[in-house]
Amino acid sequence: MLPESDLAAVVDELRRLRTRVPQLTGALAAGVDGLVVAHDTPGIDPDGLAALTAASLGVAVRLADATGNGGFRELLVRGERGYVATYAAGRTAVLTLLAQDRVNVGRLHLEGRRAGARVGELLDAAEAEARRRAPERPARPVPARNRAATRTPRATVTETPTATES
Repeated sequence: MLPESDLAAVVDELRRLRTRVPQLTGALAAGVDGLVVAHDTPGIDPDGLAALTAASLGVAVRLADATGNGGFRELLVRGERGYVATYAAGRTAVLTLLAQDRVNVGRLHLEGRRAGARVGELLDAAEAEARRRAPERPARPVPARNRAATRTPRATVTETPTATES
């Protein structure tokens, strides 16, 4: 779970992004597993959007890999009434932006890439801090083998010769 201060910083970044690009209608930070981290998506179900983002991310990652174009960076979908843009945000998250059809796509990419990098920095730092603070787990003891219980072969039924074997 993300600490409140880190969560607030991510939400602030999403709101500042929507201020810089007025044609944005929503912004969502999600884990690559499809779970919402933070969102500013009025009128849109953030959980559903995060799940769809994860599904499309899976296809985009495979497509980039299959074509030899390297790791995933961004995905742009243009619909009749607007855009959905997804940007890599650190090691384990993505930033999905919803925009009106009249958005300047160059500006969308410029601001989306910057915000994705910033959100990624915030989330990666929070994850590193959480790992640093987590108590070290003691090594699990390896169970000893039970050597006292040895298996003995089953007793077989005494064989009697059949009429054809005599």
